[in-house]
Amino acid sequence: SEVHSSQDLYSYTPQSLPHAECPQPYPPERQDCNISECPPVAAWKVRPWSKCSLTCGAGVMERRVECLTSKDQPSKSCRQIEKPESHAACQERECELFTSCREVQIKEEFRKDGEYFLRIKNKILQIYCADMQTSYPKEYVSLRSGQTDNFSEVYGYRLQNPFECPFNGSRRQDCFCRNDYPAAGYTLFHKVRLDVSAMQIITTDLLFTQTLLGRAVPFATAGDCYSAAKCPQGQFSINLTGTGLKVAESTKWVAQGNYATVKVHRSQVSNPH
Repeated sequence: SEVHSSQDLYSYTPQSLPHAECPQPYPPERQDCNISECPPVAAWKVRPWSKCSLTCGAGVMERRVECLTSKDQPSKSCRQIEKPESHAACQERECELFTSCREVQIKEEFRKDGEYFLRIKNKILQIYCADMQTSYPKEYVSLRSGQTDNFSEVYGYRLQNPFECPFNGSRRQDCFCRNDYPAAGYTLFHKVRLDVSAMQIITTDLLFTQTLLGRAVPFATAGDCYSAAKCPQGQFSINLTGTGLKVAESTKWVAQGNYATVKVHRSQVSNPH
């Protein structure tokens, strides 16, 4: 047996054989790798900023941002986390707030239809001014929640037996009905006209609307000739989200015609449907 102290050192090295004793052929010392063609180098490139969207107050400016190769070819290899901003806030100057589109037209000498900030009833509202090339521009509210939330309908189906209310009042295409009501129509609203002095919507202004079916129907209006049995089918919807306005609590809808019924549902944000 052998005894060694902890200070004994051992060194093991592999023993090399002379080349002459190695089997042939010799393995290559170099090998090609990654032989596919490298993709062209790409980087984010930006175009100049656009003009501010508003001539006064808080606006937005935009620019085009593209991922391009050194040969200006589109690429998808740029890192999204490094993409420059394509939108930025801007403000050329503070706005002097006016109370009507006519006042904007006269004092600022603006003749272009578009969105302006007006001070109405001590509130600053974004209002669309139309007919700015005329002496009588009009104020409109852009409905920002979307047209599908702002529509009016006069339902076109009529029951063969007008004293029934089948299917618990729900709509069914297989009802025993005829689709021949001449006043039927379905209208979508993009903007509604506002009487800024009375703070009332002019429901019969249809400038910024789209009638998809039949006759144009005024804003916040519904109707039908479906049944005489308290079975209303015509519908309307109002959604003023994002406009700074809401339907007054005192607003009421009036029933007109024979056997007319009114059912209005107000959401929690006081916009009726």
